[in-house]
Amino acid sequence: MTAWIVLPVSLSAFSITGIWIVYAMAVMNHHVCPVENWFYNVTCIEELPRPGFPKSCCTIQDIPLISKCGSYPPESCLFSLIGNVGAFMVVMVCFLRYAQVIEHSHRCWVNTSALVSGCTNAIGLVMVGNFQVDHAKSLHYVGAGVAFPAGLLFVCLQCVLTYRLAVTALDYWMAHFRVALALGAMISLVFSGIFFIHESFTLQHAAAICEWVFTVDILVFYGTFTYEFGTVTSETMMAGLQQSHHGSGVIMGSRGQGSTLGGATKGLKSPGGSSTSTHLNCTPESTAML
Repeated sequence: MTAWIVLPVSLSAFSITGIWIVYAMAVMNHHVCPVENWFYNVTCIEELPRPGFPKSCCTIQDIPLISKCGSYPPESCLFSLIGNVGAFMVVMVCFLRYAQVIEHSHRCWVNTSALVSGCTNAIGLVMVGNFQVDHAKSLHYVGAGVAFPAGLLFVCLQCVLTYRLAVTALDYWMAHFRVALALGAMISLVFSGIFFIHESFTLQHAAAICEWVFTVDILVFYGTFTYEFGTVTSETMMAGLQQSHHGSGVIMGSRGQGSTLGGATKGLKSPGGSSTSTHLNCTPESTAML
């Protein structure tokens, strides 16, 4: 067991708790209406704010989308912090997972694609967190349009990798659980997009709920990497770094062959246990260099 198991669960706990705190602050500051409210008006007369109570008159501008909750201070400050810190932790999780797969087998396009999609997801999170929807709508929507699909692609690719690297029955159960999370994320994202383009208050509110489900679902998925990260060591970090240099052409000739990570000779250790398998599921890339 290593200290790296704290990273995925910290990402999930910090981000999920943080966005719900942002939501609570936005409700109490009358910037959005509660998620349980389904009744909206076309317009509202100006009402006196009641400290400690949510708004009693809601319009379409008060629908509790996650981005809307983080649009105004003071909650926007916390929202930006969550976006920035969460994005950094996402990159760390994605790289460690990439290196872990490299350590146990040769590089494959699924693993590389998962790393790229995870980092793309992080870039989108930074944009979403720092460009609030009511102040920089275009940049915010670009960030959301990057973060959501990239996050969904990442979890789908990780489902494939989980099955490929599975050795024990517990590994396969984790793979099944991740598939269920990925399907839930896909369904909620599709419905969120469908509902969001309509002007109906009810459908807009349903889009907000689907957005919350999708976000929490993805964050829980990231948290499941705690299962594998118990076997992460300093060699895992070096495996990812060396393979990155190897792939970019920095290491060439005999040196490049010497730095190949020995995935063909190293047994594949089950992430959740100590059993090994010599079966490699990722197709080895050619070691021929220029």
